[in-house]
Amino acid sequence: MTTEYGIILLVFAFAAVVAGALLFIPTLIAPKRLTPVKAAPFECGKDPIEVAEGRFAIKFSTIAIFFILIDIELLFVWPWAMLYRKLGVFGFVEMMVFLGILMLGFVYIWRKGGFEWE
Repeated sequence: MTTEYGIILLVFAFAAVVAGALLFIPTLIAPKRLTPVKAAPFECGKDPIEVAEGRFAIKFSTIAIFFILIDIELLFVWPWAMLYRKLGVFGFVEMMVFLGILMLGFVYIWRKGGFEWE
């Protein structure tokens, strides 16, 4: 049993090393030429000419959160599907409650018009 956890810890350690390398190696080898264009503020492809207190559309953020919810759902549904027969009726009911809660969020986003892109 310790070997199984050791392998999982090694996978996490390897993932952390790769993530760290992908974050820090470019800072070491990339050119560091700062130009006025790079130093200028940038917001979603638009020049920052308006006052910050104006209306701000959150449709992109809503869609991004929705996709994160789908990822979390798949993260839990995949192991559940692998152990479906062992979990029995209780596991089925528990997963249906979980999916029902996620579907409430989906319906909320849909009714608020979060999927309508202008």
